[in-house]
Amino acid sequence: MLPAGTGDTVARVSDSFDLVVIGGGPGGYAAALYAASAGLQVALVEKDALGGTCLNRGCIPAKAFLETAAVKRHVDHSAEFGIESSAPSVNFAVTQQRKQKIVAGLVGGIAAMCKGRKVEVFNGVGSLGANKTVSVVMNDGGTATITGKHVILASGSVPRTIPGFDRGGPILTSDEVLDLDLVPARVAVIGGGAIGCEFASMFADLGSEVTILEGLPKILPGLDADVANVVVRSFKKKKISIKTGVNVTGHVPAPSGGTTVTFGTDERLEVDVCIVSVGRRPFADQLGLTGTGVQVSDRGFVDVDEYCRTGEPGVYAIGDLINTPQLAHVGYAEAVLVVKHLLGENPMPVMYDRVPWAIYCHPEVAWAGPGEDACSEAGIDVVVGKHPFKFNSRAQILGETDGMVKIIAKKNPDGTAGQVLGVHMVGPWVTEQLSGGYLAVNWEATVDEVAEFIQPHPSMSELFGETMMSLTGRSFNG
Repeated sequence: MLPAGTGDTVARVSDSFDLVVIGGGPGGYAAALYAASAGLQVALVEKDALGGTCLNRGCIPAKAFLETAAVKRHVDHSAEFGIESSAPSVNFAVTQQRKQKIVAGLVGGIAAMCKGRKVEVFNGVGSLGANKTVSVVMNDGGTATITGKHVILASGSVPRTIPGFDRGGPILTSDEVLDLDLVPARVAVIGGGAIGCEFASMFADLGSEVTILEGLPKILPGLDADVANVVVRSFKKKKISIKTGVNVTGHVPAPSGGTTVTFGTDERLEVDVCIVSVGRRPFADQLGLTGTGVQVSDRGFVDVDEYCRTGEPGVYAIGDLINTPQLAHVGYAEAVLVVKHLLGENPMPVMYDRVPWAIYCHPEVAWAGPGEDACSEAGIDVVVGKHPFKFNSRAQILGETDGMVKIIAKKNPDGTAGQVLGVHMVGPWVTEQLSGGYLAVNWEATVDEVAEFIQPHPSMSELFGETMMSLTGRSFNG
């Protein structure tokens, strides 16, 4: 067998593997490594850098930038802690270099793990044909034809765009934002979902004048209303302008080199960059699929069942390619599910209504399970407990008191709080605090059971424990 990527122009025929994975993002590389750890012979096909969107143009770079924004925010407020400093400036080129170093290290780590577990990586575009045959057009001009007893499609997603806002110049998607080496003075963010709010928060903390343009009545649609309102109030403190219920109609170049965005009833906004953040679409464009039973929906998603099986026997699809939450950790979970399934281990399907969610704006947001409004719409009687961070000692020490913990529990026949249905948090480092709430929701624990857990003091996680205790009818605070 020739090494993958040697540049041979004659097709390599019938290199056979236990598993062929098309796509090297979180779902794909997790599936490859997990399967290899189970003793399977695995091939991984990736046309770009290992790690996919999440590692190279998404989660990791964005969070690296958000951490720079956090450092800037801390320095801005250092006098409150008795640390005197001059007004800080931002050298975003250094931020960009730091981000690239982090990404390169993580990409290299995945490559090293693939090598260590004898996963053969094919650097090129893979397309699936009949009989679980994958044709690879290598990046170096060569070709390869490989087959697998099983195939996983994990080709991910790409940013959605809107008419009249083609990429280029001042019009950016999440891909191009992460290549900036300076902080724009004026930023418009089209879309007030999770990604849009992260970018808005980041640029506001770095000193940009930021406007969010959202077509729906509120930003962060689908979020529990109490939690979303905390974010809105905090954003207004940052002087982020939030315009909801507006339709963006177009843009024209501005003399300054930026662009003037038109929206609503002929309102205009001149900015240096306009970030289009209206979601992502599945990327099945290069998968081929001719001669297979794999079906793609009108919305571009590959159709699968609860075990991520497609209509072609032995072929699975995972991650952003299927209509499940577009979260890297959901891709990981689906990768584990599929490998266990193809090994005949009878795994439990992923419970998508209980997966953990995290938004890394400031303040952070994290939750698992339905919110209060969702329970009401489903006709579920609930008991709700909520406590603000402003009374939490650790939050006061940090100087980060915006936020709350909100717990939704099923109402017992006697009116007391029973099974924990949802845990919703907004505030400092809540993305690192959700694990207890996630465990409670997914273990179908009751309020009484979780209230007995001991929380460290002083800690921000105490607020979760105190809120849970309050639902028993007794409490220390509040």
